Amino acid sequence: MTQTTPISESEITDLAVRLRSAIARTARRLRQSAGSELGPASVAALSTIDRLGPITPSELAGSEGIRPPTVTRIIARLQEHDLIERAPDPEDGRCALISSTAEGRALLSRLRHRKDAYLARRLRRLSDRDVATLRRAASILEQMLEEERA
Repeated sequence: MTQTTPISESEITDLAVRLRSAIARTARRLRQSAGSELGPASVAALSTIDRLGPITPSELAGSEGIRPPTVTRIIARLQEHDLIERAPDPEDGRCALISSTAEGRALLSRLRHRKDAYLARRLRRLSDRDVATLRRAASILEQMLEEERA
């Protein structure tokens, strides 16, 4: 049986910095690889609308952590591209409900496919051992996120 040395607080902090940086850089590269003419905020909003919709602009602002004027601009841009549609809220006629259109869902699907293909190309270049390590790391990250949600 092998004993492991306890991990120091500074090692945990250093790992947290490295993980945050690697995750942020990976997310940036994935956005770039997708090649959308929409900006990252618009794609994120469309994804949220698709996942949670139909939702109100206020709910979108809260979910995305952005201000109402920014949401108004994003909604207008998404509507210009026929990616979302507005409908009156049946419970409150003063509000509108926003949902993704078939074209919006198709765009999200294409973007996800491009991102997945980019990652798959990168993974194919790695050794079997490194792929196994990343598989384990992905499971650990998913577990951390699930624990946070609970």
